[in-house]
Amino acid sequence: MKTMNLPKLLSIPELKGKYQSNELTPEAVIQEIVHRAEADKEYNIWITPPAMEWIKPYLEQLKQMDPEQSPLWGIPFAIKDNIDLAGIPTTSGCPEFSYIPNKHATVVTRLIEAGAIPIGKANLDQFATGLVGTRSPYGETKNSMKPELISGGSSSGSAVSVARGMAAFSLGTDTAGSGRIPAALNGLVGYKPSLGAWPINGLVKACASLDCINVFANSLSDAMLVDEVVRGFESNDPWSKTITRKPNALPEKICLVQEPPTFYGPFAQEYKQAWEKAVDRIKNLDIPIEYIDGSYLAEASAILYEGPWVAERWAELGEFITTNENAAFPVTEKVLRSGAKPQHDAASLFKAMHKLQAFKQKARQQLNNAVLVMPTCGGTWTRQQVRDNPIETNSLMGLYTNHCNLLDLCAVAVPAVAAEETVPFGITLFSNSENEHLICELSELFLHDRCSLQTKETTLVAVCGLHMRGFPLEKQMIEHGAVFIREAKTAPQYKMIKLPSQPSKPGLIRLNEPGEFIEVEVWEMSLSQFGSFVSLIPAPLGIGKVELEDGSEIPGFICEASAAKTAEDISHTGGWRYAAAALNKESIFKQSLVIS
Repeated sequence: MKTMNLPKLLSIPELKGKYQSNELTPEAVIQEIVHRAEADKEYNIWITPPAMEWIKPYLEQLKQMDPEQSPLWGIPFAIKDNIDLAGIPTTSGCPEFSYIPNKHATVVTRLIEAGAIPIGKANLDQFATGLVGTRSPYGETKNSMKPELISGGSSSGSAVSVARGMAAFSLGTDTAGSGRIPAALNGLVGYKPSLGAWPINGLVKACASLDCINVFANSLSDAMLVDEVVRGFESNDPWSKTITRKPNALPEKICLVQEPPTFYGPFAQEYKQAWEKAVDRIKNLDIPIEYIDGSYLAEASAILYEGPWVAERWAELGEFITTNENAAFPVTEKVLRSGAKPQHDAASLFKAMHKLQAFKQKARQQLNNAVLVMPTCGGTWTRQQVRDNPIETNSLMGLYTNHCNLLDLCAVAVPAVAAEETVPFGITLFSNSENEHLICELSELFLHDRCSLQTKETTLVAVCGLHMRGFPLEKQMIEHGAVFIREAKTAPQYKMIKLPSQPSKPGLIRLNEPGEFIEVEVWEMSLSQFGSFVSLIPAPLGIGKVELEDGSEIPGFICEASAAKTAEDISHTGGWRYAAAALNKESIFKQSLVIS
């Protein structure tokens, strides 16, 4: 068995299927994850990286478990390093704060008892204070698809570990949006349960009254499997509640705010266009739309960092900061110390609480059997832009997230049509705490919208590279409502080249002479989505007619013949899936030479 059989992106059902067919073993999966972590070291994903020596006891434990009775048997997951994993340091992004817990956080215990394998402690914005992913002495976590951009925070490493194929899911935390912003910036699903639905025992608190543990995954269905395992009341957790997620159902209406969203950063225009496409898609879901006054959402958001709630962070961490000079990251300490300002007194807190209660009531009325949809964020930044202006860039990232926990809402961030090929865009669905079933069902409809494929005109699309299943741009197929149909081969008159791009990608060129059979995937996509999908494809790639082995011709990815002059011919591999596996193996070999 070869570890190259491990998909680029990991999913729970696919891993379980490969275990059942003996194509993979958990040991082989973990070994490959260790290799991937080493190859991606420059992304600064980990504080405690995957290592076989400390993961091995969890693999041994699997031998005593029945895979059929263990819903997450052999599934690798990452843990944000402000959540306890027994015997492994919890740093919260600060070396001087580090301690070694003697027991797991409650959610970690429940996952391990279900058969999941912890594979590392992930980097974060120090003390979970930030939305950018750059506020860590362990390095700036790079965006999984475009490394010069921010990854989002504070759950930066958690998200990128999933997006880079090292975990099937990961645990993050969400106080002001840390479980949603990194999802949007890395093309993931970020599910934030209702306050109290998941226990927070074993979490280094930021604002205990608002803190949630959340999950990042490549699909909503994977996130829901995790939710089923960890949800439930914990008597030793004072913040725990019994909140049962009801069977999925669609809302009676979808709410959009009247005020036009603000977009920012180097891709502001692209984000605006992506949002407009998302709204068009929402309007096609055949659910009534209501435009609401959302001005109070921004007022509620301001309470978090401009009001007395920032004092809750100081209450949690103030003693450590004052007794450990220069231990905190400078911008983090500045934010935390703002909680000690004299204006944040008891009277200001009660005034804010009363104001917030009115906002909660308004949200409860607006979202009665309804779902609010907003951009997850209004843009992104380069990491250099955040270094140059750390406060304002971070503040803008929270425009559409900060209100959520203050108003006791549940939320799920899901991918939408990308802003650019390697710049994801996402939306967030919000509702009242008892309405998790509504945001989940509406998310499924938005993501897959299979009904539209059955009722509207569609086209088949031949896919041969990064848009194939398990590769980074598969998300664009899903975002455009495409459905995988089958695997196929081209007619024997093509060659495939490896383009000199980052990341590596193939180009399919039709020849005027005999060539090779090249493996492709056939997907089906609504014509209403096809145009926006094609607009994302960069030169020298494009869409043209691809002849299949059976003689039929369908639209598919092709490449300009001129690109072959500077590209490597990889036709002999028979397809990108095999070529990518060989390239990955070669990369790991080169890394081992450097290390040795």
